[in-house]
Order: sequence, then structure tokens, then C-alpha cells
Amino acid sequence: MASKQPGLPGLSAATAPAERNGKAANRLEAHDRPVHDWYRFMLSFPPHLVRDYLADFRLTAGQTVLDPFCGTGTTLVEAKKHGLRAVGIEANLFAHFASSVKVDWDVDPDGLLGGCQAVAQAATEALAAEGLHDNQPFEKQPRGLPLRALDEEAGKLILAHSISPLPLHKTLTLLELLRPHAEARYDRHALLALANALVFQISNLHFGPEVGVGKPKVDYPVVASWMGQVEKIARDLRLVAERAATPASVYQADARQAGAWLAAESIDAVITSPPYPNEKDYTRTTRLESVLLGFVSSKAELRALKQQLIRSNTRGVYKDDDDDRWVSEHPEVERIAQAIEARRIALGKSSGFERMYGKVTRLYFGGMARHLADLRPALKPGAKLAYVVGDQASYLQVMIRTGQLLGEIAQALGYELVRTDLFRTRFATATREQLREEVVVLRWPGGK
Repeated sequence: MASKQPGLPGLSAATAPAERNGKAANRLEAHDRPVHDWYRFMLSFPPHLVRDYLADFRLTAGQTVLDPFCGTGTTLVEAKKHGLRAVGIEANLFAHFASSVKVDWDVDPDGLLGGCQAVAQAATEALAAEGLHDNQPFEKQPRGLPLRALDEEAGKLILAHSISPLPLHKTLTLLELLRPHAEARYDRHALLALANALVFQISNLHFGPEVGVGKPKVDYPVVASWMGQVEKIARDLRLVAERAATPASVYQADARQAGAWLAAESIDAVITSPPYPNEKDYTRTTRLESVLLGFVSSKAELRALKQQLIRSNTRGVYKDDDDDRWVSEHPEVERIAQAIEARRIALGKSSGFERMYGKVTRLYFGGMARHLADLRPALKPGAKLAYVVGDQASYLQVMIRTGQLLGEIAQALGYELVRTDLFRTRFATATREQLREEVVVLRWPGGK
């Protein structure tokens, strides 16, 4: 193993990060939980994978790492922990919020705790006045108690039964008491703590890996769960205080227009995991917290959000989409799209969504080509890039070798394909095949 790089404690250079198979490859280790665990997509890639490529790219303190599909900030947090400037781009409003909070370490943990404890006391008293004792949950729904609820339009946006009426009432009561503190320095961290508690404790949601609804919880200690998350954030802020001044910024924007937000030749490296070409609606993963915390409140707002995303599923395709023009002459993308359409016809599949399977495949790879083209001016000559992508067979079991295609598209745009590393394999029950998750490693030579 090579020696540690200066300015990056805990990193060592490697020529090719080691393969890890199955679920273990994506596990969040105990020593990685500080900050990463403030809020994390279930589909996030792991911090250890980011560390592998920070070391492999031989980055040193002060250099700049970009994640143009930053999600909930795994790359950004790990880069900042190692003294690297971090820049993120994320179109999903709630995910942008989460990642921007997770790289904001210049918050007094005692101030956070004190402010939240005052709100918790007020919320506990407000609920007690209604006959609700937060730490003594009801086993059955109490009768005759008027409960707060979402308005009709917002309520239709969340998954049915994703949160029970009484925990929802308590959550909305707590949120109302948090609103007067909107200008407080700790407010965003308090809201992220609530989002985490909401999704993983208070709600009825479960992930496997798709988001779904499990056994309903009639009641739950909402205030106590929130304060548990606040205390965790406060502890972590003390651990990372020495890195608080390391710069990090997150833009709420479309990754296909990354160049509009980045200075010319400002990026030393890219480590990212874009959406995969599948039928997952990634906005569903954060729908409950997005609606309850006010990031999305109507179908129009949800549509506007989806229009900023790479087209990876048919529920995010719109009439004027034309990213497919970027790959109109790519033979393998066209072959796959035609194979999907031929299989659809052969199977007699005729729903509106099924008719778009071929189109969304073209739009996905076209959107990735558009992103890579727009990113070029922001990259320093010699910049290294790592894109974590996975094989897919979501569209009528037609195999899509995402990493191979992305490498070919990048080369056509002037990038050098350094290598493709195997990250892990996943067994697909539909096709009975092992699907590869890979890291496509690119280099930008500059001068184009």
C-alpha cells in the first residue's frame, strides 16, 4: 500500500479500488456515521468508495472535488473531512437542502441544543394541553381529538398511509413551533434532524430498496425522536469542528447545465453517482419529507422539479424533451432502444408508460452526454472523473450496460477512458443475472 497523501489523513493511493460484492459493499460503517448519518438516501453510495477515489486520484488539501449529482452529499462530506474544497450540484430540492446542511459545520453545537430544547419543551407542553403525552404513545387512535393535517393537494403528493394521523399531527405541531426560529443559525440543522427522524422512525415508510409503506404506527414519540437526531448532530459538529472552515458549496441546479454554475478550469476531480436508467422515480424517495417540510406543495412544483432531472424513468418524460438528439448517431443506444420497443410489441405491452421505454433510454444517455459536454470548460486539464453506474434490465429485461455506454459517450466528447472498475455485483431476480455496478474512470485532457 502506498504512503498517505499530504493533507489527507487516512487516505492512501491505489491504482484500482478493491471490488466489494453485494450489500456489504454499500454498507455505512460505524466510523463513517458522523455527518453522513444526519440524513442519507437508502440508495446512496458509501463513503469508503469516495475515499478510494480521493486516494486513487492523489488529491491534496485545497484541491476541488465536484459531485454534479450530489444527492445527500456523500462525496461532499467525505471531501470536506479530508480538507478538500467540495462543490455539489443537485436538482432535487430536499436533497439539495440535506447536502447543503451536511457540509455546514460552522454551527455552535451548544446553541443548537439549547435552541432545540426550548422548542421541544414548547411542543411537549402544546401536545400535553391536548391530552397527548409524547413519550407515552397511544396504542389505539384517540377519538374526538381534532388533528392537524396536510392540505388536500399536498396530501395527494405523498404515498398513501406513509404517516399515520396522530404522528402527522405531532410533526405539524412541532414544525409550527420551529417556524418562528427560521432565522436562527441552527434552524436548518433542526429541520434536517426532523427529516431524518420522520423518515426512519416516525413514518410508516420502509425501504427494500424501493420506498414502500409498512405496518402503520398509530402513535410515536415525535419530539423525543427529533431531539435524539439533534443531539447526534451536535455531537458530530464537535468532531468535525477543525474542518469547519474548509469551503463547500451546493447549487440547486440541473446537472445538464453544470457549466453555468462553475468557474472555468476550477475542478480537479469529479466523484459522482448519477441516476441509473431504470424505472425508479427518485423523487418518491424523498416525497414525504419534501412535502412536510415545504419543499414541494403542489403537482406543478413537483413537475418543475422533475424537469431538472436526468430522464431516467418514464414518469419524468415530457413533451418537449430532446436530449435524445445528443446520441442520435450512437449505434448501441439506438440498438437497445429498438430492442426494447420490439420486445414491448412482442409481449403485447401497450400502456402509455411502456410505450416510452425506448424513448426514455435515448433521453437518459442523451442527458448524460449533454452533462459531460457542458462540464468540460469547468475541468482543469488532467482532471480525473469517477462515475458510479450500474447495469440495468428494468425495461422489459433488455440488458443495458450503462458503464460501457457512458465510457463510449465520454470518449466521443473528448474524454479519455482510463479504466472501468467493478464496484460490486447485484443479483437481478427478473433476469436471473448478476448485474455489475461499475466505476467509469475518465480523464479530461483539456484543450477542447
